[in-house]
Amino acid sequence: MADSEKKVSAAQRKATDKYLEKFDEMRVRVPNGQKAVFKAHAEAQGESLNSFILRAMTETMERDAAATE
Repeated sequence: MADSEKKVSAAQRKATDKYLEKFDEMRVRVPNGQKAVFKAHAEAQGESLNSFILRAMTETMERDAAATE
């Protein structure tokens, strides 16, 4: 059986769905090649691309809020 044909049990699907309910999902589009640049930077910092993006957004929002105070 090929990897793309592996079956997922109903219990596993239910557990995955329950886990994913905890999150919102966003899609971000970047110019060709930019994802690799972001990913390399994140890895150099010892974090995932997702963690890097969340940190960048959070720090920017904090900086923006401080600038308006």
